[in-house]
Amino acid sequence: SDSGSDSEDSSLSDSELQEAFSRGALKPGLNVVLEERPKRRNDADGLKQCLSEFKQQLAWVERLDVTSGQVADPVSQSASDKDAVDPENDFQREMSFYRQAQAAVLEALPRLRKLQVPTRRPDDYFAEMAKSDQQMQKIRQKLKSKQEAMERSEKAKQLRAMRKYGKKVQTEILQRRQKEKKNMLNAVKKYQKGLSDKLDFLDEEQTSSQGNKKGSANQRIKKGPNAKRRYKNQKFGFGGKKKGSKWNTKESFNDVSSFRSKVAHNKGPGKAGKGGKKALNKRPGKRARQKMKSRAR
Repeated sequence: SDSGSDSEDSSLSDSELQEAFSRGALKPGLNVVLEERPKRRNDADGLKQCLSEFKQQLAWVERLDVTSGQVADPVSQSASDKDAVDPENDFQREMSFYRQAQAAVLEALPRLRKLQVPTRRPDDYFAEMAKSDQQMQKIRQKLKSKQEAMERSEKAKQLRAMRKYGKKVQTEILQRRQKEKKNMLNAVKKYQKGLSDKLDFLDEEQTSSQGNKKGSANQRIKKGPNAKRRYKNQKFGFGGKKKGSKWNTKESFNDVSSFRSKVAHNKGPGKAGKGGKKALNKRPGKRARQKMKSRAR
């Protein structure tokens, strides 16, 4: 009983506590002793009276209210009473509301047709939009400009990334060239000072240049003719046999009428000036002199 009284006292509102404090009915601990708890009652007559006061007597077409009870489940084909639908089951409760709304529609449609109230939208009906065409055009242009700005920003970002990558590659190439040049100069200095008698760095340079040339030549060979050349070859052929066209025969071998001894032995007029004194006075290059020195040692 004490616990019940405590729970009742704890449910008092601030206004009731203030009233009890003004009367002096409060005890220590903010407890109020109530003589009798007010009973709740269902005043149906008073509610009906209030309803009749603000209720307006209008025609049904102005109110469009339909009252219907629970509807039988078409699956089970059984009338549903109050205990048939479990209020705790969300699915059953919502299906009951759905069937009740369907029954109300089936009841209201005949009454509307009887009153000649259209219930279907005409086929040529176009609803007016809340916004005007000018406003929608502005929105479309704004969205388009925003999309174009995003595309420009993305393109600029890609260009910056490509430039950054290009600069990085260029820097790496320059650093590699500087490193190779530095190594070459160090090797030459060592050779000049007599610390080393090897000229391998010259061979490496020549082999690297030759390798680059061979690689480009192989690429050209592997590439082959283009599509246009292949089409013409297929259409017109290759112009006859070319392999072995410059081979000597017995007649061409015995024919020496075009042979010139002076031209063959470089004794014609003007030939001595080209290869005579200049060829004798020509000084060998730096690399050739270095190789000759290394061989002499």
